[in-house]
Amino acid sequence: MGTFFSSSPVLSAILLLLGSNLFMTFAWYGHLKHLGHSPWIVAALVSWSVALFEYLLQVPANRIGFTVLTLPQLKILQEVITLSVFAPFAVLYMGQPLKLDYLWAGLCLLGAVYFVFRN
Repeated sequence: MGTFFSSSPVLSAILLLLGSNLFMTFAWYGHLKHLGHSPWIVAALVSWSVALFEYLLQVPANRIGFTVLTLPQLKILQEVITLSVFAPFAVLYMGQPLKLDYLWAGLCLLGAVYFVFRN
């Protein structure tokens, strides 16, 4: 597994950030669906326990990604991944309506990707 991470640091960072964002999204928003009637402190403690797994993936992802990407590139990559994870989560898991605004937000992020990754 160490060979994979060293041979493809960008892909490794992307995969780890995808996993991290899944945990992050559930930590930030999952309690709204399942713990809406619980005291906020219960939701916070559950969210923190989920967020631990986010950080166990996010920290190595950023360390690996930073070996070949600039900090702004790493941040924009993170934002693209965040929206890519959040949109299906909102629609499929939380039952939110699919909006054209998701497309516009995605296009804005593509613009950010272009500007931060161009030479």
